[in-house]
Amino acid sequence: MLADHLPGLIDKHNIDLVVCNAENAAGGSGLTPQIYQKLRHYGVDVVTLGDHVFKRVDISATLDNDAHVIRPMNISPLAAGKGWTIVPTRSGISAGVTVVLGQTYMNAKSDSPWQTVDAAMRQMHDAPIKIVDCHAEATSEKIAMGWHLAGRASIVFGTHTHVATADACILDGGTAYITDVGMTGPHDGVLGRKKDCVLHNLKTSMPIRFDVATGDLRLNGVLVGVNGETGKAETIERIEVRGRHED
Repeated sequence: MLADHLPGLIDKHNIDLVVCNAENAAGGSGLTPQIYQKLRHYGVDVVTLGDHVFKRVDISATLDNDAHVIRPMNISPLAAGKGWTIVPTRSGISAGVTVVLGQTYMNAKSDSPWQTVDAAMRQMHDAPIKIVDCHAEATSEKIAMGWHLAGRASIVFGTHTHVATADACILDGGTAYITDVGMTGPHDGVLGRKKDCVLHNLKTSMPIRFDVATGDLRLNGVLVGVNGETGKAETIERIEVRGRHED
């Protein structure tokens, strides 16, 4: 979907920066160095990860050595990689990007996202544009994060729950917000997995492999307009591009 549609979206909308959560890019869980390089080739500028960051351990070296991919900031400081980065946009304006894990209903071993995201905002002080990926299960926690950063972050977007929400808005102080940007991948299933497998598990309580679905491919995201001088968001709109149906 990214290979087919992202370059055209960048050209059509004159997009200066693409941020992509690639938490589930490798067979439905984790990220490999090879897939990371593909994402960069397709036009992704910064890749964020979540609670499955080390599902594919070979990504560790890339996390240590590449400024365009970050892991959650509120996991152990001894973990490979970094939790924030600053990169130039295509217009030459610096943009800081960070990602934090929520704690409610999450099994990840993480510190408080609140103090951690404040620390990230201080460390990204020199970047006029500041973007926060809140990778969390509870919608309430992501909404609270939006208000916590209102007027300080340019964009706060939620990930992890795979289902796009209908609450894209501009919060007080010029912060673009959405509770979940949704999933890029197969929607003819349950959160990207084949529906028959998931239904069998739910109905019988018997373990079964959750194979990745293939049909009803869609690209989901948001397009945000940010003032490069003030760092304040001015517009936000959802984007959904539908691809081909594969049997």
